[in-house]
Amino acid sequence: MKIQWIWLMAIMTATSAGCQTKKLNYFGEPEVVKKVVDGKETEETIYPTIPDFSFTNQDKQTITEKDFKNKVYVADFFFVTCPTICPIMKKNMLTVYKEFKDNPDVGILSHTIDPEHDTPEILKQYATDLGITGNMWQFVTGDREKIYDIGQKHYMVSAMEDSSQAGGYIHSGAFVLIDKDRHIRGMYDGTTQEGTEKLIKDLGVLLKE
Repeated sequence: MKIQWIWLMAIMTATSAGCQTKKLNYFGEPEVVKKVVDGKETEETIYPTIPDFSFTNQDKQTITEKDFKNKVYVADFFFVTCPTICPIMKKNMLTVYKEFKDNPDVGILSHTIDPEHDTPEILKQYATDLGITGNMWQFVTGDREKIYDIGQKHYMVSAMEDSSQAGGYIHSGAFVLIDKDRHIRGMYDGTTQEGTEKLIKDLGVLLKE
């Protein structure tokens, strides 16, 4: 009888653990705000969000944060003539694209850090060469300083001109996972298969939150 009880408790514990939904961490320095609710002082933790933005995509359309409303999305930074990590990053992002291209709740946002060269026409050809169709994956260009600013201050990646680097620019190889409230929920090495697989797994987790 005792053995049966122990076995039943073990099953219940395992079932309970399995029912708990995994949640991803938040990234960035949070702000703790004090609030008074029903006469009691409470603290609320507020995490940084990606600010409003406006860029131009490969179809010469204006893309803003509104295009990603109620979506989770993956952001990265690249440039078309990049001779180093961009080709492998785009190969890995293609894996993400193919996994979720039929899911309307998922998007991809790739920012060029060489807007002078990477015009909408150049980006359109780049997307076509990758086999991208539809509007899930947006390739955007725009004001150089605004791209650098949002990359470094908000997506927490490096994105800048640097003549000492191959191709003349330095940028992060990170894939940044953003939730429906525009919080960063994951950062992954976009140059590796392991990082890409972890991103795909966490995207699935985030969609269930």
